[in-house]
Amino acid sequence: MSDLSVALLFEPLVKVLPWGGRKLGSILHKALPPDEPCGESWEIVDLPEAQSVVTGSELAGQSLGSLVRKNPEKMLGAARLLQGRFPVLFKFIDAAQTLSVQVHPDRETAASLGRGARPKTEAWYVLDAEPGAKLYLGLKAGLGEKDLSAALKDGTVADLLLEVDATPGEFYFIPSGLLHAIGGGILLAEIQQASDTTYRVFDWNRLGLDGKPRQLHVQQALASIDYELRGQLHTDGPLSGRPGIRCDAFGFEKLELNEHDEVVLDDGSPRIVACIQGQGAVRGAGDESIALPLGQSCLLPACLSAVLSSDTGGGFLLIRV
Repeated sequence: MSDLSVALLFEPLVKVLPWGGRKLGSILHKALPPDEPCGESWEIVDLPEAQSVVTGSELAGQSLGSLVRKNPEKMLGAARLLQGRFPVLFKFIDAAQTLSVQVHPDRETAASLGRGARPKTEAWYVLDAEPGAKLYLGLKAGLGEKDLSAALKDGTVADLLLEVDATPGEFYFIPSGLLHAIGGGILLAEIQQASDTTYRVFDWNRLGLDGKPRQLHVQQALASIDYELRGQLHTDGPLSGRPGIRCDAFGFEKLELNEHDEVVLDDGSPRIVACIQGQGAVRGAGDESIALPLGQSCLLPACLSAVLSSDTGGGFLLIRV
């Protein structure tokens, strides 16, 4: 049987961040360091500074990056690397406090800024939101660079931001160039292009874990913002007809399975599956399967046709690269 004949499980990379909470453990069952604010769990990543490592199979200990470079056709199929890396990063985010107001560059802006900048378009699926929790998506209508620059000087950036209710079960598209922030009290799943380039323009006067103000990147942010982008942006829907979004970088959708349901996940490109409700299993070649309990993610290599099933019923996020 091929090494890539089953879905791949990876060890999550949990990030301690000043705005994080503990829901990654209490809701998604991640192993967290005690008494630390944990903001993110990187589930699948191939970056120089962060690598997903296989667990629970004969490939245990190998990184996602090494698998992609050893087996490019089997791992990627019709997908293409992004600047030499697996093209997407999948994570869970627990925003106990509001994140910084930030923006990501598009490909052209990243190239002009240099210094290792990478383009990033992303999308969110809200898993849980406390009453009144907000997302900040662009500036209010009629506002632009002059307004933002003035607000940065007098500390009134928050007054310019367009607030959108964070609704559990909703998808939100965050293209490069959209100024944005995740409000406090929100747990979500995020798919993004493989990049950790984030330009913070305002951080609510918050101190970092070291007790010092966090670094801002005002000039880079101002160069990256598209002031025409605001609010809950709409994209094409998945070809499957399921709820979700589709853009040039990825497809992101939700599957809901009833008790004893099955769905075939055809091969041809990499797919990420994450269980967000109930539990399930993914069966690969030779009827070998892996369990997908709540909070577990897996990667299906492009060469693998698989079957997702649930004996009890469940909800799953499916990302197509």
